[in-house]
Amino acid sequence: MFKPSDRPRVYGVPSGADFPKTLVQGLMTRTDPAQPEALASAHVLVNSTRMARRVRQVFDAGPALLLPRLGLVTDPARTLDSARALPDLPDAVSPLRRRLELTQLVSQLLDSQPDLAPRASLYDLSDSLAALLDEMHGEGVEPDALRQLDVSDESGHWQRALSFLDIVQHYFSDTLEAPDKGTRARMMVNALADHWTVAPPEHPLIIAGSTGSRGTTMLLMKAVAKLPQGAIVLPGFDFDMSPQGWADLKDALTSEDHPQYRYAKLLDELDLTPQEVEPWHGHHAPSVARNKLVSLALRPAPVTDQWLEEGPKLEHLADAFANVTLVEAQSQRDEALAIALRLRQAAEEGTTAALITPDRMLTRQVSAALSRWNITPDDSAGIPLQLTAPGRFLRHVSALFHRKLTSEALLVLLMHPLCHTGGARGQHLLLTRELELMIRRRGMPFPDAEVLRTWAIARDEEMAEPWVNWIIECFLNRDEGGKQMLAQHLDAHLTLAEQIAAGCAPERDSELWQEQPGRAARATVDRLLEDADAGGELSPLDYADLFGAVLSQGELRNPDEPHPNILIWGTLEARVQGADLVILGGLNEAAWPEVPSPDPWLNRKMRHDAGLLLPERRIGLSAHDFQQAIGAPEVWLTRSVRSDDAETVPSRWLNRMVNLMTGLPKQGGVDALDDARSRGQDWLAMARKLEEPGKTAPAPRPSPRPPVAARPRKLSVTEIQRLIRDPYAIYAKHVLRLRPLDPLMRAPDALLRGIVTHTVLEQFIDDTQADPAHMTADHLRSLTGAILAENVPWPDTRTLWEARIHRIADWFVATEVERRKRATPTYFEEKGELRLKDQDFTLTARADRIDIDDMGRAHIYDYKTGTPPTAKAQIAFNKQLLLEAAMVSQGAFEKLGFADVSRALFIGLGAKPAEVYAPLDDEPVERVWEKFEKLITRYFDPTQGYTARRALFKDDDFAEYDQLSRFGEWDVTSTSEAEDLS
Repeated sequence: MFKPSDRPRVYGVPSGADFPKTLVQGLMTRTDPAQPEALASAHVLVNSTRMARRVRQVFDAGPALLLPRLGLVTDPARTLDSARALPDLPDAVSPLRRRLELTQLVSQLLDSQPDLAPRASLYDLSDSLAALLDEMHGEGVEPDALRQLDVSDESGHWQRALSFLDIVQHYFSDTLEAPDKGTRARMMVNALADHWTVAPPEHPLIIAGSTGSRGTTMLLMKAVAKLPQGAIVLPGFDFDMSPQGWADLKDALTSEDHPQYRYAKLLDELDLTPQEVEPWHGHHAPSVARNKLVSLALRPAPVTDQWLEEGPKLEHLADAFANVTLVEAQSQRDEALAIALRLRQAAEEGTTAALITPDRMLTRQVSAALSRWNITPDDSAGIPLQLTAPGRFLRHVSALFHRKLTSEALLVLLMHPLCHTGGARGQHLLLTRELELMIRRRGMPFPDAEVLRTWAIARDEEMAEPWVNWIIECFLNRDEGGKQMLAQHLDAHLTLAEQIAAGCAPERDSELWQEQPGRAARATVDRLLEDADAGGELSPLDYADLFGAVLSQGELRNPDEPHPNILIWGTLEARVQGADLVILGGLNEAAWPEVPSPDPWLNRKMRHDAGLLLPERRIGLSAHDFQQAIGAPEVWLTRSVRSDDAETVPSRWLNRMVNLMTGLPKQGGVDALDDARSRGQDWLAMARKLEEPGKTAPAPRPSPRPPVAARPRKLSVTEIQRLIRDPYAIYAKHVLRLRPLDPLMRAPDALLRGIVTHTVLEQFIDDTQADPAHMTADHLRSLTGAILAENVPWPDTRTLWEARIHRIADWFVATEVERRKRATPTYFEEKGELRLKDQDFTLTARADRIDIDDMGRAHIYDYKTGTPPTAKAQIAFNKQLLLEAAMVSQGAFEKLGFADVSRALFIGLGAKPAEVYAPLDDEPVERVWEKFEKLITRYFDPTQGYTARRALFKDDDFAEYDQLSRFGEWDVTSTSEAEDLS
C-alpha cells in the first residue's frame, strides 16, 4: 500500500472534508483493484467507536469489498495480530472501583485532618484526584516529578496537596498487579513498540482521526509512523499555515490553545517538518479560501502581528464567506429559533444539517423549537441518566435515608410515574390527590403516622388503609440509619426502591427496570454492586451523594425515532461526521471554548514543569474542532449578544475572524462580513415574525352580575372590608366557590404569625387570671418560647417572631394592667351572628376578646400583628370592630346577650406597638348598622356588579383572584364592564 521510505509517513486531511469518507477514498486509491485481498490485510486504528461505525457505513455503501480490520487506538491489541506476542497483562481495574477506593482514602484523610478541606468537597476532590492520577499514568509522570517541583511560592497549598498525593502513592508502585485503564494502555503500547523493533508487521497499519493529545496515544502514533507499512492520517491538518506560523508553536505555555499545536508537537517528536505532511487524498477542501482565512485568524495570540504581513496576501474573501451566515441574536431564544428555522428548511430540502455546540442549554432550546414542527433531531448527547425517570426516582428514594421526610418529599415520590406501577395505579393516584388536599388543609409539614391512619379510616375505602400502611412502612422513619458498608446501603436502597415502585397491591413487575431508561439504570446499579466492596463505610448522606455522582456519569440516547438528516453533535461527534450544512452555535466565551475546570492540585506552571498537560489543552482541542467544522460547504456561525440580562463576549475565534476581515477592506473583507451578517439578520427577522403574537383584544375589567339567588347570604365581618375594596373576590369565593389552594408546605406567613400570637396572648390572659403574680413580662416571654417551639418548626422564623414578642412584652403587660382596671377578660374567640331579615342575609363574627366591666358594658379588643387601621380607614373600609360593636349592641353574641359597648380598639403588636380605637363617637353603632344594611341591600340589586379591585389600598396590592379577573390586561384606570350572568 505504501512505497518503502526511511521517513515516518504522516498524511493530512484538510478542514471541512468529510474525514471518514476521505479516509475510505484514500484507502481505495492506494489499493490495487487486481489484488482485492490487499485491502483486507490492512489494519486501521481510529479514535472512537463512532468513527469506526461511520467508516463501516461508508464501506457498506458499496461496492462489495473485503474490508480492512478496524480497531481503536485505545485498545490496539484487540485488533493487531502482533498482540499475540505481548506479555500477559493484568486486566485493568474498572474506573468505578478506582474511584470508590480513592473516595474511601480521601474520606479517611479528611476525618484525620479536617482542616485540609470541607467534607462537602469529598467527591469533587476524589474525582479531580482520579483525573490527575489517570493523567500522570497516561503521560508517564511519576510522583517524584511532582515532589521535585520548585514550590517556594506555593508552599502552604502544596503541602496540603501532597497530603492527598501521599495517600495514592501505592497506585504507582503496584501497577503490575492492578493497573488502571490508562496505565494498562501505556503498558500495552510500550510492549507493542518493543515488539515492533524486533518483528515489525509487514501489513499496512494506519492510525486515522487521532490528534495525539494524550501521551499514550502519542507513543502509539510515533511507533506506528516508523513501521515499514505504518502511516498516520491527521484530521483537520492546516496545509495553509506558513513555516513561520509552525515555528511559533514550539512553546506549550503560549501555544497549546492553538488548533495545530498537537500536530506541531507530534511532527517535532517524529523529526518531520509540516511541509513533509502529504495530503491523504487528492480532493481539495470544500472552501480553500476559507481555510486560508481561518488559518491566519487563529495564529497564536503573541504573533497576531503576522496579520499585517500575511493579511494583504489573502485572496477571494468574498468566496471564502459566500456560504457563511453570521447570526448575532439579541438573546439565546432568538438564536435557537433562527437555528431551528434553518434546520426545518434543511429537513424540507432533504439536506443533511448538523448543529455543533457544547452549550447544552442551546441544544435543548433548539429541540424545543423544532418540536412545533414535529421534528426530533438526532441528538448525540442524549439525556443524563440521573435526569431520566428511573434516575430521578432512585435519587429521591436515596434521600429518604438521610433527610427527614417532609410532606412535599412524600408527594413528590407518590406522584412519580414509576411509583406504585405494580398494580392499581389509578386508585393510587386518586388517593394521592386526596392525601395532598388533606395535607394542604391541615398545613402538615411532616407526615404523621397517626394522622395518616385516622385519615384512611375516615376515607372508608377498601384500599385506603393498606395504602396508608404501605406509606408508613416505606416512607416514614427511614432517616435513622448510621454508617454502613456501601453494599448494605445499596441493598437497603434498591429493596426500598423496588417496594415503592411495586406499590401496596402488586399484581405484576413494576416499571422501574423496564424500557430503555430502566435497563440503563439497572446496568449502572449492577456495576456499582460489582465494585461495592471497594466503597468502604459511608454515612447515608455520603452514600446518596456517591450514588447521584455515579448516575451522572451515564447518558441515555433519545428513545424516539429521530430525523435522519437533522443532527445535534457535541464537538467530539463532529470530528467523525460530515454534513452539507454545519451550524456552529453558542460562539461565546465560556461556552465555546469552555472555561477550563479549576485544578486544586497544580497551577499552570507546575503542570508544565512536571510534564503534564496544560489547562489550555481542552481549548486547543476545541479550537481544532472549530477549525475543522468551519470548513464545511455551508456554515452558520451563531451567538447571542445577551444572556441572562448581561452582555456576552464573542468566542475568541469568531472575534479574530471578524477583526481580521474588518482590517481587510480592500480585499472585500468588510463587504463579505456585512453580507454574512445580512443573511443572519434575514433569518432573525423570520424568527421574530414567527414569534410575533396575534392581536387579541385585552380582557375588560370585570364586574359580573350573578342572579340575586346566587349571591352570598352569609359573610363575616372581616369579609365586609373585601366586599368594599375588592367585590370580585367575594364573587369568586362565594358565587363561583373558588378558593385558592392552600400551600403544600406550611409557610411562616402572616396568617400563622397571627394565629401563634393569639395563642400566646390567650394563654397569658388565662394564666394571669388564674394567678395575678404571672402578670409579668418574663412570664409572657417564657410562654412565647414554649408555644413557638410547638407550633413553628422553622428555627430562624421562630427566633425572629420570639424576638418581636419579647420586644413588646413590657409594653403589653403595662397596657394590660390598665385594661384590667377597666374590665375583666371574659370572652375569647367568641362567635356571633346577626341576620338581616329583609335581605335574608347573616353577618358572622369571631371576636378575639371581649372584656366586661362592672357596669356590664363590653370592651372589644382585636389583636393585630401588623399595623392597625386608622380611624379614617375604619369609617370607610375596615369596619371589623365597628360591626362587632354593632352586633354586640344587638345581642348577636349568645353568651354575652345585649350589652352596651364602652369601647372597641385594636391592640397593635407590630414594630411600634399601639392601641388604635374604633371611632365609635364619630361613627355610632346605629349609623354603622344603617350603612351596613345599605351596603348589603345594594348588592342584592340585580344591577349591582362585583367589580374587580374596586378600591384597594394601593394599586399594586396583591389580590388572590387577579389571575381569574385577568388583571394586567386592564388596570385600575379601566372602566369596569358589567356582565349579566345566568
